Amino acid sequence: MSHVPADLTYTDDHEWIRTEDGTVTVGITDHAQRNLGDIVFFELPSVGKVVDAGDAIGTVESVKAASELYAPVGGEVIEVNEEAVDSPEDVNGDPYGMWLFKIKAAKGRFDGLLDAKTYKKLVDGE
Repeated sequence: MSHVPADLTYTDDHEWIRTEDGTVTVGITDHAQRNLGDIVFFELPSVGKVVDAGDAIGTVESVKAASELYAPVGGEVIEVNEEAVDSPEDVNGDPYGMWLFKIKAAKGRFDGLLDAKTYKKLVDGE
């Protein structure tokens, strides 16, 4: 059973999203971290980069595999978490406690995000 906090939204690419005043904070889910294994590297987007929802904008690498990070919404990257870049292993213990990047969302670009109940069904195969 996957840990899925109810106060977040999710993508089917296994990213969590916290939205506050039009700013979208993004990280990877517990499900993603467990399937990837020990995270060893993040390549995050540049501040100022304008993205569309679904754009591949970064990479997460583990001892087992590499995977793309995707923009869950369109907008402009306004901040990246340098701590995640410097200490990527910290996400292994608490994936919901380490955000990766923030996007100032373009208006009306929140299509396709999943609520916690729907995401839990996706990852638990219900």
